[in-house]
Amino acid sequence: MERSAVFHRPGNNDSYIFDESTLAIRIQTKKDNVDSIQLLYGDPYIWKDGKWIFQRIDMLLNATDALFDYWEVKITPAHRRIRYGFELHAQDEILLYTEKGFYEESIDDCSYYFCFPYLHASELFDAPAWVKGTNWYQIFPERFANGNPSNDTQHVIPWGSAEPTQSNFFGGDIEGVIQHLNHLVELGINGIYLTPIFTAQSNHKYDTIDYFEIDPQFGTKEDFKRLVKECHARGIKLMLDAVFNHCGYYFPPFQDVLEKGQQSDYVNWFYPHNLPLHGGQHPNYETFGFVESMPKLNTQHPEVKKYLLDVASYWIKEFDIDGWRLDVANEVDHQFWREFRTVIRKQKPDIYILGEIWHDSMPWLLGDQFDAVMNYPFTTNVLNLLANQTISAQEFMNAMTTVIQSYPKNVMDVTFNLVGSHDTPRILTECQEDVSRVKLIYTLLYTFIGSPCMYYGDEIGMTGGRDPGCRKCMEWNPDNQNLDLLDHVKKLISLRQTEKLLANEGDFQFLNHIETEIVAYRKYQGDRNVLVIINPTNSEKTFKIPYSLKGLVIKNMWTEEQFSSNVDTNEVKLESFGFKILAYQHGSDVETI
Repeated sequence: MERSAVFHRPGNNDSYIFDESTLAIRIQTKKDNVDSIQLLYGDPYIWKDGKWIFQRIDMLLNATDALFDYWEVKITPAHRRIRYGFELHAQDEILLYTEKGFYEESIDDCSYYFCFPYLHASELFDAPAWVKGTNWYQIFPERFANGNPSNDTQHVIPWGSAEPTQSNFFGGDIEGVIQHLNHLVELGINGIYLTPIFTAQSNHKYDTIDYFEIDPQFGTKEDFKRLVKECHARGIKLMLDAVFNHCGYYFPPFQDVLEKGQQSDYVNWFYPHNLPLHGGQHPNYETFGFVESMPKLNTQHPEVKKYLLDVASYWIKEFDIDGWRLDVANEVDHQFWREFRTVIRKQKPDIYILGEIWHDSMPWLLGDQFDAVMNYPFTTNVLNLLANQTISAQEFMNAMTTVIQSYPKNVMDVTFNLVGSHDTPRILTECQEDVSRVKLIYTLLYTFIGSPCMYYGDEIGMTGGRDPGCRKCMEWNPDNQNLDLLDHVKKLISLRQTEKLLANEGDFQFLNHIETEIVAYRKYQGDRNVLVIINPTNSEKTFKIPYSLKGLVIKNMWTEEQFSSNVDTNEVKLESFGFKILAYQHGSDVETI
C-alpha cells in the first residue's frame, strides 16, 4: 500500500455532521491501490476488561479522480460522540490507520484513534432547504429593461442603440424587471440575483454611495418593495448584491476623509497609508484592486461593522429580501462574516448567504459564515470541456471529482453554479457561437450538483465579449432571439422541477472508473436513478453503461420514450454534442460489468 497517499483529517470535508444524528466520514487513498476499507468506531467511554469496544462497517468507494480513490461511510453514533480508525485491505496486506499513524495490528486503546468529540446540532451546516431546488437568473438592472423612462437621466441613450461601454447608460430599472417577470416564470426561474441597486455613480453600481437608498436611475423604494411582492407572488426568491469590501469614491465618509484628513471622524473607516489621500495608478490607501474609486472599508472597525450590519438587516426587515450575494467576500475578515450571519439569520432564518470566492472556500463554509460560494471551478471546467475544448471528458470528471470531494455533500447541494456573468464573456461567444455546444453546457448546468444560475439574455443566445461587452441591453424582440435555444433551456428547467433527483435529492456518482470520451454521472436515491450521458466531441460516440440494466424499464426523459432492457450490456449511441437523460429504478449498490 502507498501509505503516503492515505489521508484523513477530522473536520471540514473529511468528517462532517450530515444531519442531526449522522456523521459522514471520508478517507483518501492512492487510485487503484486499496481493495477495501473498514471503519473501526466506537464510543470512547465504552470499555470491557480494560479494552476499548469498537464496531466495524464497510466503507464505500464512491469517487475516483486522476490520482486518488475516495471512500465514505455514514454512521449514527449512539451517544453522539465517536473515536474511529480505518482498516485498509490490499491483496494480502492489512493496515490500521489512526491519528497516531499506521499499525499492522488492531489496537484496543481508543486514544490512538481519530476523534469527533460530539455532534452538536448548532454545528450542522444548515443552508436554506429551498436553495437546492432553485433555478437562478442574474439580472444586471441597467441593461435588462427600461420600464419607466421618467426616471432616466440626461445621459440615457435609446435602448440597444450602441455597444455597451463602461460609462454609457440605457435606462434599465426596477419597473423593467417587474414588467418582464412573466418571461422568467415561463422560463421556470424561481430565484433572481440582482447586481447592486444602491445609489452609485457607475452603471454597474459596485461603487456604492448610499447603502440605504435605491439608485434614482432604478426607481424608488416603493418600486423595489413592489418588485419583491410581485416576485414572491410568483414563487420567486430575490437576492441582492452587497458590496461590503469597499465603497464608492463618493461615499460620504470617504469624502469626509478626503476633505479633513486626520481630523475626519471617519479616517479609521478606511486603510490610509498616509495623509492626505491621493489616487492614481497606485493610491495611497487600500482599494479593491488598485481602483481609486473603490476604497476598501475597515470591517473590523466597530462603527463600520455596525453600519454595514444595519444595512444588511434593513433590506431584510423592510423589504423581505431572500438572500445576500457578497462581493469580494474573501477579502473581508471572517469575524465580520460570522457576525453578519448571526444578525441576518435573526431577521430571517432561511435567508441565503452567497459569497463571491474564486478559490478553495472551505474556511467560509463551516456553517458559521456562508451557505454557499459561486462555483467558479465548475465554470472553469465546463468551459474548458466545451467552449475552449482543452480538456477531455475524463479530465473533466477527474477535476470535478476533486472539487466535489473538497466539500461536504451538504455544501455541494447548494453551491451556486454559473457559466456566465457580468464579469465574463457571454457563453455563446465563448463557444464561438456554436449553439450545439451551448445546449450541452446548459444540459450539464441543469443536471449537475448545485443551484444553477442563468445570466440574463444567455437563454436567447445573446453574444458579447468581456466587460463591458457582456453587458448589452436585453433583446426583447422575438425575431432577434434564438427561440430554439430558449426552448432547450425551458425543457431542462422543467425536467429539474419535476424530477427532484436533478434538483439535488439523493447522491451523485461519476461513471469515470472506465476510460471514456463521454461524461457520465448518475444521481440516485433508494432504487430511483437518473443517468446523464454527455458527448462533448464533434463525432458520434457509443457509451457502454458499466452495469447491467437487464429487465428494467428505462425512460428517456428528454423524449419521454420508454423501453425495456433485455441485454446485459447497454450501449448508448450519442450524436455529436449529444446527450441522454435516462431514468430507471435499480438498487443503489450497482454491480459494474
